[in-house]
Amino acid sequence: MNQGHAATEAELVVSTEGHVRLLRLNRPERRNALSRGLMVAIIEAMLDAEEDDDVRVIVLTGTGDSAFCAGGDLKEMRGNDEAGARFRSPMNRVERNVFEVVLEAKKPTIAALNGSAVAGGFELALACDLRISHPGAQFGLPETKIGMGANFGSVLLPRRVAPGIALEMLFTGDYIDAAEAHRLGLLNRVVAPEQVLPASLELARKIAGNAPISVRRVKAVAMRGLDMPVAAALRQDPGANPYLSEDRKEGIRARLEKRKPVWQNR
Repeated sequence: MNQGHAATEAELVVSTEGHVRLLRLNRPERRNALSRGLMVAIIEAMLDAEEDDDVRVIVLTGTGDSAFCAGGDLKEMRGNDEAGARFRSPMNRVERNVFEVVLEAKKPTIAALNGSAVAGGFELALACDLRISHPGAQFGLPETKIGMGANFGSVLLPRRVAPGIALEMLFTGDYIDAAEAHRLGLLNRVVAPEQVLPASLELARKIAGNAPISVRRVKAVAMRGLDMPVAAALRQDPGANPYLSEDRKEGIRARLEKRKPVWQNR
């Protein structure tokens, strides 16, 4: 990983390799649980990556091999409760919802799930476009077992899998393994544990090698179009239009000249 652009914070490590920005949750002693500080750091790093024209793909992963993210930091929540601090529900907080920020990213996002992703960790994974993990990882939303709400997961999971499957997972709070997650389409790939991050970065580099305008366009049209009638979805015109871009001309020239295209991102 190129350290030419790297910043290390207490709870998040951000680095860049070529056109790929890597965000690594860095609380292994708490199974990378989402403290308020970590959530704010992820939001800031996502916004920075979105604003950086040189970044084409964003990868999220965790430190260690026990978990990608164990969800909200329950010890922090208990401490706040005991101190009499007011608890605000996910959509009524001062800062933006971290899951929404990841979901709304214009650039492709990949979750390199180095370990289990449960509760808020699973919601963070659901917010990403693509997910890669290993056979030993588990996934689920146990919020009904601890009196929480799984607000984001309740909305996203039924959009990722059949509603009946989603409701069973939400009602019971039970976990599924990687094989079942792959069968349901929640995981794009299941690889050996040591290959999760390399496979994710390889996929990110492959995507980053394509025309940035085209990649952003197909993501926007595909995801927004899910909630539209076909006729309306076909007439979307979000962001820069690749059909009218200089990169379209370059892509055609490069294909005919049998060379690698040099994208200008315009």
